[in-house]
Amino acid sequence: MVSRAEKKDLRHGLGRCWRILLLVVQYTLLMLTNQQIGEFIAEHRLPDRFSDLIHKYYSPLAAWVKRQHNPNETLFVGISGAQGTGKTTLADYLCLALEANAGWQVAALSMDDFYLTRSERNQLGESTHALLASRGVPGTHDMRMLANCIERLGMLGAGMSMPLPRFDKAQDDRSSPDSWPEVTGPVDVIILEGWCVGSAPQPGNTLVQPINLLEHEKDTDGAWRRYVNDQLRGTYASLFARLDKLIFLKAPNYDSVYRWRFEQERKLAAVNSDKATNIMDTQQLEQFMQHFERLTRANLARLPAVANVVIALDDNHDCIRCKFAE
Repeated sequence: MVSRAEKKDLRHGLGRCWRILLLVVQYTLLMLTNQQIGEFIAEHRLPDRFSDLIHKYYSPLAAWVKRQHNPNETLFVGISGAQGTGKTTLADYLCLALEANAGWQVAALSMDDFYLTRSERNQLGESTHALLASRGVPGTHDMRMLANCIERLGMLGAGMSMPLPRFDKAQDDRSSPDSWPEVTGPVDVIILEGWCVGSAPQPGNTLVQPINLLEHEKDTDGAWRRYVNDQLRGTYASLFARLDKLIFLKAPNYDSVYRWRFEQERKLAAVNSDKATNIMDTQQLEQFMQHFERLTRANLARLPAVANVVIALDDNHDCIRCKFAE
């Protein structure tokens, strides 16, 4: 005779086996073919060894995202990480995996594509603070445009299409609407990536002392720091509160962030070598990065405890672990 306790253990064991089998099936369904992976690596100019990262981390993450989706709703996922951590690459991979192997409609957005135009930032710099003429920090995005875009994507019906804004970093201005890609509804998931996604305002007393030369020389009274902080407390907080899930790419330290961002600029220069561009040299990049240093350091300290998924990177830009909060 099988006891009641033994039957309960058996049912529990069978239930666990079915859950594991379901996860394996979901993971397998979202695995790309070797050809798809090879094309993805070539398109993004990634090293061949990147395929190992895809198999070990990115494919399980795509399966995890799929499990979060309610068929009756549009899932809103944020990807946060400092400059150069690979946010765009991860977002592009999730799009490919979910569209090709799950049949989803995915809208990939970047905070970078919603910067105010160069003219608008110049006006902001003249009216509020000179540092706001430089794109990047909270306060230099068109948050109304971004919020409206996300709202419209969530309501996009079958067969309906809408354009997704794009910003040309090399020209430091918004791209012509004629070049914006389109997405067709209904949209299953919206992915929003950006270095400040999930950032939170800091206590006022932490803003008093400058943390780098830029703040010391260009923001002597702290007005710029307070403005950025106020923006995080307002429209940015409202948007980030709408996220269903947050993925954080965690750099090992700020020094690595600077080095990776410099590598990004070199790639941008190579791609746009035949254009007159605003690509930065080493000195310009060092000053540019100081705009982000305060919040980047704050995010490295805070977001690992807040995000639903944390992907830890080592100094060589390799993933070393992926932690799921659930």
